[in-house]
Amino acid sequence: MLHVFSFFTLFLCAARLPQESRGHWKEVARATGSRQPKMKQEAPLIRAQLKTPRAAAVAGILFSVLLIAGLLLFQLSVRADPLETGARLGTSSNKIALALNLVPFAGIAFLWFIGVLRDRLGELEDRFFATVFLGSGLLFLALLFAAAAVAGGIIIAYGARREGLLDSATFTFARAVFHEIMNLYAVKMAAVFMISTSTIAVRTGFTPRWIAYLGFACALLLLLSGRYIDWIFMVFPLWVLLISIYILIDNLRRPSQTVVASPGQTSS
Repeated sequence: MLHVFSFFTLFLCAARLPQESRGHWKEVARATGSRQPKMKQEAPLIRAQLKTPRAAAVAGILFSVLLIAGLLLFQLSVRADPLETGARLGTSSNKIALALNLVPFAGIAFLWFIGVLRDRLGELEDRFFATVFLGSGLLFLALLFAAAAVAGGIIIAYGARREGLLDSATFTFARAVFHEIMNLYAVKMAAVFMISTSTIAVRTGFTPRWIAYLGFACALLLLLSGRYIDWIFMVFPLWVLLISIYILIDNLRRPSQTVVASPGQTSS
């Protein structure tokens, strides 16, 4: 009853409002409504800035630089042989730790690179190749993080117990697991990502065909020679760096037509 009485009282007060007050609130409503088209026009501008290819280029360059730096630090500190005794681990543990700390940031940049690339393709994206593109990229990141976690566990265990770790079967097993994840499984997922990206590039033309064909060749090299060639993993970040530099240069050469066209499309 109290709620009904309160509602009835408010209704009576509203009915007795003078005409001037009602006119005032109508003017406020008109002023607020006049701002909505402007806000609707500004929304596509913000979205166009978020969708710019420059974001994909910057993310790809950041991923490539971070991953290449991490791989260089790691390869120069530890031999690629999984059966190596680990004698250099004592003098290179700080470099390895620095390399492992770069991996999460490289992964974040790679996720951003995938997202902006998919957004740039838009409706041109084929569902089949989009699934392979996204799935292989996510699997590559998962394997990269898993390998980095194994290597980080070795470093922590070495810092806690240096005497018996290098001669133990646990150290040999951890080295072998890291080597297999990086040089076999992660390399293969990187190759699948390159194949799917190159196929999408050929079909949509967001990069030149020679970059796509180079991607096919590099992917074939990764598929056939994963664990047998040292430094083979460098092919993938270098190829992503090439695509990112091209997208950045192409974006700087062209005038931004998306931002200009968006307000017209919204107002029409």
